[in-house]
Amino acid sequence: MSRVLAIIILMAATCGAVLAYGDPADLEKARHAVTHVFTAQAVLNKRIAEIPRGTGGEFALRARINGVNTPMVIDTGASWVVLTYDTAKAAGLPLELLDYNVDIETANGRTRAARLTLDRLAIGKLVERSVPALVLPRGQMKTNLLGMSFLDRLESWEVRADKLMLRGYP
Repeated sequence: MSRVLAIIILMAATCGAVLAYGDPADLEKARHAVTHVFTAQAVLNKRIAEIPRGTGGEFALRARINGVNTPMVIDTGASWVVLTYDTAKAAGLPLELLDYNVDIETANGRTRAARLTLDRLAIGKLVERSVPALVLPRGQMKTNLLGMSFLDRLESWEVRADKLMLRGYP
């Protein structure tokens, strides 16, 4: 609906410019001004997050899980978003209902995790709903991982110089 409205506004602005300006040079200036306004608006609406590389080489960020701010580290080797017990508790997840029946291998060795679905996971303007995740038992991990169950939902992600660019679908 908003695209249709944008097209109507663009057409009205172009028609107004044609009527207002008889000179082709003035018409080109008006076209450029209208195009610039719509291009700037499109850039503002893009769902992009830039994460700088940390001093240890990692890409760390602040995410919002169900509205709660929490630190996370990007881990493309992790199949899932993985949360610590404390983060899951702070986000109001139903820990008493979890069944720790998923065998996983972590940097600290083998353990079991519980499967759940996050209502909402946001990084800046990137917001995804119903994101599959795992929760580890208390004390099994110190860092939350932003794994492929989130990254696979994006249009693209790439590392350029010392920045990780995450791009969501429009």
